[in-house]
Amino acid sequence: MKEFNSEVEAADALHRAYQKLSDEISKVVIGQDEVVRLLLTSIFCQGHCLLVGVPGLAKTLLIQTIASALDLKFNRIQFTPDLMPSDILGAETLDRDRNFKFIKGPIFANIILADEINRTPPKTQAALLESMQEYAVTIAGQRYELQKPFFVLATQNPIEQEGTYPLPEAQLDRFMFNVLLDYPAYEKEVDIVKSTTTDVRTTIGHVLSGEEIIYYQSLVRKVPVADNVIEYAVNLVHKTRPGTEKAAPVTDQYLEWGAGPRASQYLVIGAKCNALLNGKYSPDIEDVIAVAKPTLRHRVVRNFKAEAEGVSIDNIIDQLIKG
Repeated sequence: MKEFNSEVEAADALHRAYQKLSDEISKVVIGQDEVVRLLLTSIFCQGHCLLVGVPGLAKTLLIQTIASALDLKFNRIQFTPDLMPSDILGAETLDRDRNFKFIKGPIFANIILADEINRTPPKTQAALLESMQEYAVTIAGQRYELQKPFFVLATQNPIEQEGTYPLPEAQLDRFMFNVLLDYPAYEKEVDIVKSTTTDVRTTIGHVLSGEEIIYYQSLVRKVPVADNVIEYAVNLVHKTRPGTEKAAPVTDQYLEWGAGPRASQYLVIGAKCNALLNGKYSPDIEDVIAVAKPTLRHRVVRNFKAEAEGVSIDNIIDQLIKG
């Protein structure tokens, strides 16, 4: 890995690496620039990301393409109703000498694609909790460390679809971002069809190694932040908590409960990374706003009144930001 003379030089290098990553990914994934930005932001923040969208929007392809652009070990786990925790973590088996031997599961990789994570019951979903929080798994009382960098990038079908299990709140809170994928614009879909209906194969080059990613994760955390930016982030989170001193009117009207302190932490670290990726050396309030929706939308819960009136989570967050 190249050594930098200063952190400013390293910040400039991260900005260039992000642009190169975006260019490589756009060779395969068309029209999802905002989604790519948020996914890469979560990676550089040492966070995990949840992608939500109907089938056929290239969620899996997007994650596979990012894994190809990063020189890391990648495993895909297809979540199904009959998947067991041992299918993810691994299990102890008897060898020829009748001694117990631990066989590692697919969780032992750098990038884990948890495909259709909400199609498996909560018992199996919970197998990811320790690995996502502590970067380790415990089997039969023995703790096994996971190799860093480690990311869980999960896809989820809308919970309105049949055969899905809602993710528990504790599981949702492990994800830094909840990113929504929508249908592509008409012009973009034309480009998608043109590029995917031929026999031409696109090659994705490696842009960053694991060592470089770990370095940039550390760099992001060193970024200085003005007190007013931190206060804005914390205040925004406090406004989501109904019945509290700083609760906004829309919160008391439409929310069952709000976000916890982890949301404040992710807003600040996400703002730091967003600033670096855009060539700035310190975040401002606009950088907090840039990561507010994906950070908050899975940490606040609407009440019955909001559901009955068709008021979406994103609409509530918009009002909180404007207020």
